[in-house]
Amino acid sequence: MNTPFTDQPDTDQPDTDQPDTSAPAIRIALVDDQPLFSAGLKMILRSQPDLDFVGEAHNGAAAVELAAAVGPDIMLMDIRMPVMDGITATDTISSGPGAPPKVIVLTTIQHDEAVVRAIQAGAAGFLTKDATPEFLLAAIRTVHSGHAVMAPHATNQLLRDYTTPAAGITAALDALSGREKDVFLLAAAGQGNAEIAAGLVLSEATVKSHVGSILAKLKLRNRIQLVAYAYENGLLGN
Repeated sequence: MNTPFTDQPDTDQPDTDQPDTSAPAIRIALVDDQPLFSAGLKMILRSQPDLDFVGEAHNGAAAVELAAAVGPDIMLMDIRMPVMDGITATDTISSGPGAPPKVIVLTTIQHDEAVVRAIQAGAAGFLTKDATPEFLLAAIRTVHSGHAVMAPHATNQLLRDYTTPAAGITAALDALSGREKDVFLLAAAGQGNAEIAAGLVLSEATVKSHVGSILAKLKLRNRIQLVAYAYENGLLGN
């Protein structure tokens, strides 16, 4: 896997063009308890003209303090750390006031229950620690642009394996209009905006608008959480 899959409406690949150095630099913080791995990541991040490395922490509790102190745009967050794990830190940071940093979790195993818990906690995606530098940089820029980084079908498989739907929930989508419910179920099944538009005979702009409204009404942060919500509420078959 050389490039991250994303929830972008027009493509499942991130923008791999040259970075836009005319825009303000993306402020990056790193949270990991492995010094050698951290040193390598810092070298990669500091080599990019559009990225500004603003700090690092070595456990989840320190990550929460770092997020409050320096206000990064993106945090690269290890999952398994001492003092406080990355999932708890992600939940605390993502639930903070204002516009909290977007979190990309780092893991050694792609098919991992901890990844599901990180998604539920608010992570905008995940990277495995053997990802290439190009993958890492593309993922950072993609998440900063407002999209989540993770293959929809991979999300579905993870949630199918590690989520137990709650019993007795029948009104999970009552806040949505009929058309929004249609879009929700197709998006939760892993379809992109173009596929949904073709299936429902809508424009992609209309689908994008519906997705935005769905996320707002259900208080979800991104399409990855939309898929998680569907599984948690028993709205998709196994």
